[in-house]
Parts: sequence; C-alpha cells; structure tokens
Amino acid sequence: MYTNTERRVQRVRAAVKPQGDARPDWWIVAQIAKRLGVAGFDWQSPKEVFNELCSLSPIYKGLDWDRIDQGAYHWPVPEAGHPGTPVLHVGTFPRGKGLFMRPEYRDPAEVIDAEYPVWLTTGRRLAHYHTRTMTGRSAASEYLVPEELVEVHPDDVVKYGLEDGGLAVLSSRRGEVLVKVHATEQSPRGTVFCSFSFSNVPVNALTGSGYDPLTDTAELKVCAVRIEPANGDLG
Repeated sequence: MYTNTERRVQRVRAAVKPQGDARPDWWIVAQIAKRLGVAGFDWQSPKEVFNELCSLSPIYKGLDWDRIDQGAYHWPVPEAGHPGTPVLHVGTFPRGKGLFMRPEYRDPAEVIDAEYPVWLTTGRRLAHYHTRTMTGRSAASEYLVPEELVEVHPDDVVKYGLEDGGLAVLSSRRGEVLVKVHATEQSPRGTVFCSFSFSNVPVNALTGSGYDPLTDTAELKVCAVRIEPANGDLG
C-alpha cells in the first residue's frame, strides 16, 4: 500500500511475480528481525503487515486491508465506520491560528570566492527520476536526456574559456567531475546547473554538508565551484 500527497490510502497490486530469488520487502524485513532474535515479525502476508500498522497508528485505526481495496479513504480514519477525512482542516484548526514566520536572509554554509567563483545548483530533469534506477531503463527517457550536461550562461562559457558541447571540469572543495557543457540562458550568469541523475557524473560529491538551521534540511542544492575547460580526461 501507499498513501499519496492527498492522504488517500491505496493498495498496490503486483504486476509480475517475483523473479528468481527475489522476495517482497516485508518478508526481507521480517527475516532480518527474526535472525537478529527480535520477536513479533511473524507476518505471512502484506495484509498482516498493514493490519498491524492500522492497529498501532491512530490515523489508520479505522482502516484494514479489505477496506482500502478501492482507495476511497483519506487519513485520518480514527475508528471503524469513519468515512475518512478528504479535507484535513475544516473550521477551527487544532493549533488555533496559523503560525507565520519571517526568517531573515542568511548566506548558505558555503559562499563563492576567488578560488571557487561560481554557484552550482543541483536538481532533477523532467525525463529522469532521481538517479535513473528506473528511468535509465526507459528508451524514451534515454532518448530525451542521454547524458548529463552542465548548464552555463553563454557569457560565462566565453568568460571561462569553455565550449558549448565541449567537456569541462567542475570542481568544489570536495572533489571534481567531468561533464559536457550546455550553453543556455536558463542559467543566470555566475550560476551553473546540473542534475544528480547520472552516476558517471556524481554531482552530489561536490555539494557540502551544511544545513538550514530552521528546517534541518541539508544544503544539497547549492555550493561554490570552479569550472574550467577539460584537457583530455580526469585520468
């Protein structure tokens, strides 16, 4: 089962039987627990796993495996017979009025300087999902985006002696990657963009370990880098 962003609890049906020695995740977790000597993992089916979850979680208390068959209920479903909660907050909010905050701007943990004068921001590409473990097997996705590119403003391509379609070394205080240059005005001057979809261009190796103190979110999306034309390869 899974719960989507609108809190609708839905069952997932297997498309194919497990191949070879493959086993369901719930079975693997149960086996690990048993072999560590932990009691209480005697599940025989996903139905038993979900029903145990419902017995322990207040927001799922009124659900069970059979009741979510059609994906008709939104949590919280606090008791049997409850119709679910399509709209989470109606009328009075549990905490009273909303809490609004106005955080002041602060620099990220790492800023550009003379040695690393370019901002690198990372993200996803439309054709690929995360690290391509699934979309990398799709001929259509590979056709649309077959390789990683670093997106650089045309003025910066000239400024740093790069070539559109040529190779560049993108480096930070933590490492460097070899990547093809794509000149585009989608990146503002002074900022370059890469996704983290391609394992042969491990962009996440460049980002730092800083984090936002308000949300405790890692600063995986920004760091200071240097970009230079590649002479041959990294070897």
